[in-house]
Amino acid sequence: MSDFLLTIVAFIFAISVLVAVHEFGHYWVARRLGVKVLRFSIGFGTPLWQRVGKDADQVEYVISAIPLGGYVKMLDEREGEVAPEEAHRAFNRQPVAKRFAIVAAGPLFNLAFAVFAYWLMFMHGVPGLKPELGPVPEGSPAYAAGLHEGQVIVSVDGKETRIWGDVLERVLPKALLREKATIVVTEGTLRSEHILSFAALHGDEEQLQLPDIIGLEPYHVPFPARLKSVEPGSVAEHAGLKAGDLITAVNGEATPEWNDMAGMINKNPGKSITITIERNGSRSDIALTPKSEQVDGKIIGRIGIWPVSPQYPERLIVEVRYGPFESIGQALERMWDNCVVSLQMMGEMIVGRVSVENLSGPITIATYAKSSAMAGLSEFLRFLAIVSLSLGILNLLPVPVLDGGHLAFYLVEMVKGSPVSERTEAIGQRIGLALILALMTLALYNDLVRVAG
Repeated sequence: MSDFLLTIVAFIFAISVLVAVHEFGHYWVARRLGVKVLRFSIGFGTPLWQRVGKDADQVEYVISAIPLGGYVKMLDEREGEVAPEEAHRAFNRQPVAKRFAIVAAGPLFNLAFAVFAYWLMFMHGVPGLKPELGPVPEGSPAYAAGLHEGQVIVSVDGKETRIWGDVLERVLPKALLREKATIVVTEGTLRSEHILSFAALHGDEEQLQLPDIIGLEPYHVPFPARLKSVEPGSVAEHAGLKAGDLITAVNGEATPEWNDMAGMINKNPGKSITITIERNGSRSDIALTPKSEQVDGKIIGRIGIWPVSPQYPERLIVEVRYGPFESIGQALERMWDNCVVSLQMMGEMIVGRVSVENLSGPITIATYAKSSAMAGLSEFLRFLAIVSLSLGILNLLPVPVLDGGHLAFYLVEMVKGSPVSERTEAIGQRIGLALILALMTLALYNDLVRVAG
């Protein structure tokens, strides 16, 4: 399957699952509270599949062509005539507490699904590298904090870090918020505490750039540019590259390691380059033109080769796995931590202390869906949890058009004893729609900038 097709499939699957969870929350609570549901739709537009339920309500279940959302249509006198005998089942006739519960259920189900995904992830096992530091560049925040190669990071701000991914999850939000992080490391039998300060950061750095800027890199394992395989029909195959070849230079510049070689190819999408290979003791030069592909939101050059995997020492290979009950606590903690960070980030973006360039739109989400799916079940579950969490939090914001806007109107109704006026609600809807469109436009613009860059 091509990268583009895999990206589309992974994106549609992920979004469909999360939309289904969200809409099922509204659907399930509505039916439990006696409100009649007319249609449950995953996606918008032309129906691709539909079925009518066999129960008395004959709910219409639909999968539609545009997989970027969904809806639950309920009986409502504001949207059409309602038979007198069914008026008591109309959404608009329900007490405010019931309406509040139905609307809140969607985002709350997304939060619950995030916990479920994290729970599965921790039970399945999260593979990773031991958080042992590689070379720490001079002048970096890590170097200024007194960190150096060979130290093992055991906790960040009092929270255990068993794999390298834990370190990044704890440190990167602190860096974006330019808050200090307390790092505890061990070196042999010695244990020391270091304060990692991010005051020197400008606030416009993207999250993907931060590990290099901070100076946190894992233990370095020599990784020669030797080919394990060549993709059929790829640029590399047409150029004559074969498994076992060792790429020693690109455009005459030595590439002692895979990352050196890959970096030079990545920087030359659509441009002719010359690579030097070593095969059976002899060297030769091969001219080829890397294909332009989008990876992690950027256009890079690729030729369709895969490396012989680096041989990490056994002491560096770690898998974090918990039992069913312990995984619940880990999942709840991870969900809570990410909720707090997400809300902090939103607040800092509003006041301008964190760059809005960190907002991601559908293109970036799609590329992450593909890369996480390729990385294995644990990474894909992590991706689903993060996006579900973001969807839940976003929908709880008190912005008209979103679920949170409706909840805000219901809270006002509870206080004053009557619904807000139709005019007030209509004005709020227009303002909310303008805000959401502006946010979506900014996120899409960020995606296109990443692609163009």
